[in-house]
Amino acid sequence: MSISRTLAVCLFVLLAVNARAEGVPNDCTQLILGIAPTWNSMRGDLRLFERMHGGDWVSVAGPFPVLFGKNGLAWGTGLAGQNEPGLRKQERDGRAPAGVFEIGQVFGYDSHLPQGGDYPYHQVTEADVWSDDPRSPHYNRHIVIDPKNPPDNYTHEKMRSGDFAYQWLVEIRHNSDPPVAGRGSAIFFHIRRGVNRPTTGCTTMPKDNLVKLITWLRVKGHPCYALLPAVEYDKKWRSWNLPSPEALKRGGNSR
Repeated sequence: MSISRTLAVCLFVLLAVNARAEGVPNDCTQLILGIAPTWNSMRGDLRLFERMHGGDWVSVAGPFPVLFGKNGLAWGTGLAGQNEPGLRKQERDGRAPAGVFEIGQVFGYDSHLPQGGDYPYHQVTEADVWSDDPRSPHYNRHIVIDPKNPPDNYTHEKMRSGDFAYQWLVEIRHNSDPPVAGRGSAIFFHIRRGVNRPTTGCTTMPKDNLVKLITWLRVKGHPCYALLPAVEYDKKWRSWNLPSPEALKRGGNSR
């Protein structure tokens, strides 16, 4: 093969890799789907879906009510959404990130996951924090500090604060690979503090629904979270490999 043809083949392969479409990856077979009525909604619904590799999405739980950011949603940074025009998620803007995101590990106060859970888990202590300081080299990362001698000029979100809402934290990997300063940090699923208590960017729900989600997660399912306002969902469900509108109407079982 000539040098020019070899270079052409390499360029084609490189372009094919870089041209990977936004949306839910093919290896994701567990999908958490959140839909908000509008960009400025603090409330919405959550559903759990499964599929066989290459198959259609099937609803297995939900819809159940959730709360988003107190100011609604804004485009986040993950597997999809970061290239969309419009309002971008920023630190302390009170908005939940919209788009598609991988699910990281589960954190919690207890020594082990709820019964039936089988997913990477870390029991937090007073030393576990999540950096929300855009000036820090550890911004939007889980780190371990000396709680008796914390770093200077450092702000953080304590992961074991005694707050019942943080008993379980499921990492939503927004702005993670790598983190960009100021684009938003510490985005989780966790227990809601009340039916009218939205968040500053997380997605919250009643404890029993969060436990259901945690015990459903499996590493081999490569779980993802898709969050969109309804108008964007109607535009993107097909190109982003999301469940069809018909699948949303069918609902899930009680599990």
